[in-house]
Amino acid sequence: MAMFAMMTLTVQAQKNNATAPVYDKVEVMPEYPGGMMAMMEFMMKTMKYPKEAEKQQLQGRTLVSFIVEADGSVSNLDVMQSSHPILDKEALRVVGLMPKWKPGRQKGKAVRVSFVVPVTFALN
Repeated sequence: MAMFAMMTLTVQAQKNNATAPVYDKVEVMPEYPGGMMAMMEFMMKTMKYPKEAEKQQLQGRTLVSFIVEADGSVSNLDVMQSSHPILDKEALRVVGLMPKWKPGRQKGKAVRVSFVVPVTFALN
């Protein structure tokens, strides 16, 4: 049976204005609707262990970076650290399906913030 373990996040945000700066840290960090536990639940519920990965007994940790845009949407998904292309593809798919976040704020203004999500794929 496939099992997913989630780690904590780092940060990234905004898509509306691609020329606007992207912050690593802001006064008020972006927040997934319902908080980190809700995000982990969403990812666990949405992820499907790729059949080919299960067949090949592939496991590992993929780091997905993305931007939380000023409007709360997720953009610019990228694999920062690959575990295997099959697993990376699934991690990107799920992060891309996230609902809008509460955007990060700097000096009272919604801004783009970068995030990194580690996704661990494990078979038991």
